[in-house]
Amino acid sequence: MTTMRRVLAALAALALAAFGAVVLISYVRGADARAEAGAVLVPVLVAADVIEAGTPVEEVADLVTTAEVPSRLVVGGYVEDLADVAGLTTTTKIIKGEQLVFDRFADPSVQAAVDGEVELPEGTEEVSLTLEPQRAVGGVLAAGDLIGVFISQGDPTTTDLAVGEVLVTRVDGGDAGTAALTGAAQTVTVTLALTPADAAVVIAGMERSAVWLSLQESVAPADNSPDSSATTTGADQ
Repeated sequence: MTTMRRVLAALAALALAAFGAVVLISYVRGADARAEAGAVLVPVLVAADVIEAGTPVEEVADLVTTAEVPSRLVVGGYVEDLADVAGLTTTTKIIKGEQLVFDRFADPSVQAAVDGEVELPEGTEEVSLTLEPQRAVGGVLAAGDLIGVFISQGDPTTTDLAVGEVLVTRVDGGDAGTAALTGAAQTVTVTLALTPADAAVVIAGMERSAVWLSLQESVAPADNSPDSSATTTGADQ
């Protein structure tokens, strides 16, 4: 009889513990629901499907949906309206369910320059100049930079800005380490996007070995590059 009572007591204890666990779980879930109900909801754009890198915003519109999420779950720099990123493209893949943030969008021309690829503007053609580094801003130019082309001519010699705001489409060479190992003279080849008329002027200057380049606007804002407005010509001094 004593054994039976012990078994019944144990069963009763287990039942009470199980009941307590159910009550506790129900309370926690209810608390979460109450907290969620009182939360401030913020509308954000969420990927309804995978969005590949390089997708224009115009195509992104069909791949996103608007969701309201508690403010505590909103990612910093979230996109509330695609109009805020109009004209941009995605820089990385965005997975389904991910919130859209401004950091995932960039100007396609700037992004291409950062990736070392620059599209040739309409009405221009590429011309390459092979120069000593000191004639090409020390060899630090990069695709996407805007430069000025100075040409020296005449007797006495004068130097003037022949063409300004020229887009750099490619840069090769300028590696001092390689030059030291090979014993070859160090040079840098800068390819520019020029109109036919400007190309003729620059090529003529190259024929006289009288070309110098200046950096007017860098593709990398953090480089502290010179302001184009501060560029002066020999004639201006």
